[in-house]
Amino acid sequence: MPQPKYKRILLKISGEALSGEKKIGLDYSVINKICESIKDCAEAGVQIGIVVGGGNFWRGRTSGAMDRTRADHIGMLATTMNALALADVLEALGVDVRVQTAIAMHQVAEPYIRNRAVRHLEKGRVVIFGCGTGNPFFSTDTASTLRAAEIEADVVMKATMVDGVYDKDPKIHSDAVKYDKLSYSEILIKNLAVMDSAAASLCKDNDIPIIVFDLGRPENIYDVCMGKEIGTLVN
Repeated sequence: MPQPKYKRILLKISGEALSGEKKIGLDYSVINKICESIKDCAEAGVQIGIVVGGGNFWRGRTSGAMDRTRADHIGMLATTMNALALADVLEALGVDVRVQTAIAMHQVAEPYIRNRAVRHLEKGRVVIFGCGTGNPFFSTDTASTLRAAEIEADVVMKATMVDGVYDKDPKIHSDAVKYDKLSYSEILIKNLAVMDSAAASLCKDNDIPIIVFDLGRPENIYDVCMGKEIGTLVN
């Protein structure tokens, strides 16, 4: 079996990706394909932490006049629903998995404890982190870079709905140019829509590379772990 390029990864999955063509809720045919690729990575010996968004259920920026803190708390609950759905499918595929949440909800998940998360990873368990950072005003992108730094991940793999980073929105502009490689500083200076500035700065400060790639082909998760050059590398 080929050896993976990365020993420990933090995989960020957008919530919208879990809804498939429905654009809302959960599409289990899509989730199964994603989880099959995650299983392949785990079987290859990759230690996998996952942060999942909640946009298929709730987006705080579209909550209207609602208090921002409360809207963000609802979003954290949405990420937990997605984390439990991913865990359910992974377990059905025979993958040992744990869900940890930054907001305590003992009846459904473990509380996030860094040392316990690392121990799970060392034992070959997939760990899914719910509730973002547990704080309002921080995105799940920031949560993914924070958890990556805490668990000492080799890379942040951001699985999105586009095949990399462009100089402008490729869904709107036909002349958009895709970047193969970028620096952290370029992301911040050019204000590129990779992730929010807090997340990008955290990766920069901790020297964690980011790979942005298309989740429309779930096998890309495995291919990136094996070292195949896909999407855009930020380092």
